[in-house]
Amino acid sequence: MCAAMGAKVLERFPAGAPRGSWPAEEYAAARRAAGEPATVVMDLESDAFLVVVPGRDED
Repeated sequence: MCAAMGAKVLERFPAGAPRGSWPAEEYAAARRAAGEPATVVMDLESDAFLVVVPGRDED
């Protein structure tokens, strides 16, 4: 699986969260508050939301 073209996956959340609950968005907001450029993307193959940060080039 290519997580947002080289992005590092911090956490996965199932897409079936209870109505009005956004755990992936809440987790990403906490990571951003801690200084990480976290964002939420949808992985359609696994039906999950992924919280990702940009990958680092390790050449």
